[in-house]
Amino acid sequence: MNAPSSSSRQIVWSSVITVISAAILIGAEVFGAAFAGGWALAILFGLGDQGAHILQAVLFALGVLVMTAFIRGAQRIEPFTKRG
Repeated sequence: MNAPSSSSRQIVWSSVITVISAAILIGAEVFGAAFAGGWALAILFGLGDQGAHILQAVLFALGVLVMTAFIRGAQRIEPFTKRG
């Protein structure tokens, strides 16, 4: 009978720091664009302040989805753990 092997995982800190740094940079751009885009579109369509806030919230939520997809994709390229 084969006993399950106990393999330990080690965190690859250089990969974690690289992905987090890129996420901070890209996140600033994504969420800045969501804020500015919501404001600009609200003015363009005459939605007022409340419409601007709603549009910004929707674009912010889309930004969260974009950042989640980015981090998941980055983990495939730069794995956060390795077997030790």
